[in-house]
Amino acid sequence: MTVHTGGCHCGNIRLGFSTELDPPQIEVRACQCSFCVRHGSRAAADAAGKLIISVKDEARLQRYQFGLRTADYLICRECGVYVAAIAGDDDAIARDDARAIVIINALDDRERFNQEPVRVDFDAETQAQRQDRRRTHWMPVEMSFG
Repeated sequence: MTVHTGGCHCGNIRLGFSTELDPPQIEVRACQCSFCVRHGSRAAADAAGKLIISVKDEARLQRYQFGLRTADYLICRECGVYVAAIAGDDDAIARDDARAIVIINALDDRERFNQEPVRVDFDAETQAQRQDRRRTHWMPVEMSFG
C-alpha cells in the first residue's frame, strides 16, 4: 500500500491515507453541499484502503455537524483547515466500524490527484441512504490522540 501523508497547516492534525490505487485511479469528488462548496472541498476514499488520523491536541480539533448530522467534519481550530469527515461516533471508531473520506487539499502530494473532480449532490438522500452509501464507499478510519 502507498501512504499519502498530510494534515492541517499548523501540524496539529496529521493524516495517513493508505491505498493500493494510484491517484489517477481514485475518484475525486466535489460535494455540492454548502459546507463543501465554501471550503473548495475535493474528497476521496478507497473502501479497500484506510485513513489514519493523529491529533496532537484534541482541544484544537473541531468536530462540526450539520444537515442530517451523520458525520463529523474535522477542522483544526488553530489553523482552520478542513482535513476529513468521519461517519460514526467514537464507539464506532473503537469498533473499527467508522468510515471516512480524506480531503485531498490536506494531503502533501495533492497535486498527484489532478483529475477533474466529479460534482456530487447528496441532498436528496435519506439518513439511511446516506449511512449505507458511506458504509459502502468510504474507508475505514483509525484515530489517535496525544
